[in-house]
Amino acid sequence: MQTDLARILSVAGQHGLFHYVAQARSGAIAESLATKQRKVFSASSRISSLADIAIYTSEGEMKMDEVFLALKKVLGDKPAPSPKASDKEITDLFRKAIPNYDDERFYLSHMRKVVDWYNQLVQYASLDFVKPEENADAKEA
Repeated sequence: MQTDLARILSVAGQHGLFHYVAQARSGAIAESLATKQRKVFSASSRISSLADIAIYTSEGEMKMDEVFLALKKVLGDKPAPSPKASDKEITDLFRKAIPNYDDERFYLSHMRKVVDWYNQLVQYASLDFVKPEENADAKEA
């Protein structure tokens, strides 16, 4: 099953990732990837789609699907380190996977969040992503 990063959400102040379910009168309904519990998030919640998030590199920005695939290429079938792993372990992973990341704008805290997201996608979804063209075709149908 493919994962549509446009429907995978990160919500400020909430741990974990959520799958967008539907529009609610006052916000959005999303389901936790881990617990499958549904929540209604108000319109004032800071909700971000993983498809809209990118990291800074020396060449510009790198979308999250590319970041996750770069991590997978380095990790293979091994699990990613815990987000609570040592600073060195986390930065070493990103130096191998994305050697041109901008260390002045892509901080260790960001790396930890990306590793956490990666682990959740591996555990509860898939790293086989829907391509943006496929997503557009599905919306037109």
